[in-house]
Amino acid sequence: MSDSGRSGSADRAVADAPSGPPPRPAESSAARLRWQRGLPRKRMSAACVLVRAASAGEADDGAADDGAADDGANVLLVRPTYRPGWDLPGGVVEQDESPYAAARREVAEELGLHRAPGRLLALDWVSPSPERTEGITVVYDGGLVTPAQAAGIRLPADELSDWTFVAPRRLAAFMEPRLARRVAACLTARRDDRAVYLQDGHPVG
Repeated sequence: MSDSGRSGSADRAVADAPSGPPPRPAESSAARLRWQRGLPRKRMSAACVLVRAASAGEADDGAADDGAADDGANVLLVRPTYRPGWDLPGGVVEQDESPYAAARREVAEELGLHRAPGRLLALDWVSPSPERTEGITVVYDGGLVTPAQAAGIRLPADELSDWTFVAPRRLAAFMEPRLARRVAACLTARRDDRAVYLQDGHPVG
């Protein structure tokens, strides 16, 4: 091949090459992070099931009529100031925060109890509604609350107005049906030493 032929091939190769310097590793990482943060994000919350042993008078009504594990452990519920009804201690998982870390933070912020959550009890997928997007709630075992710890509970007045221990059979009187189903399923999972997957509080699988 002549020199002119080789020169033409080289010129075409140069013309086809991308212009400008190659991206630096830091720029590539930043671009990937921007792409990842542009992906759809589900609403996620985390909560803990905290219990105390029921007294003899509280535990003598027989089995629960709402499907909960009424094994003598009463569950701690809190009353939000911004909506009706009661719920488990917990809240929204913040950006780049793990559900486990969020559960620990929320229990500390809402009750003043500083403790590491225990094992996973439930993942509950919450269907969308006119008031909210779909989401996932992750629930952990918060462990036992002693009388001394209960006496030291302090609520954030702008978020919570009250707290109480509720027998499993009375959940439906305190909570909307979806939340009552969730807590009942979590108490059963806690008793059976397992974790469950829920959709709107209904066990699946």
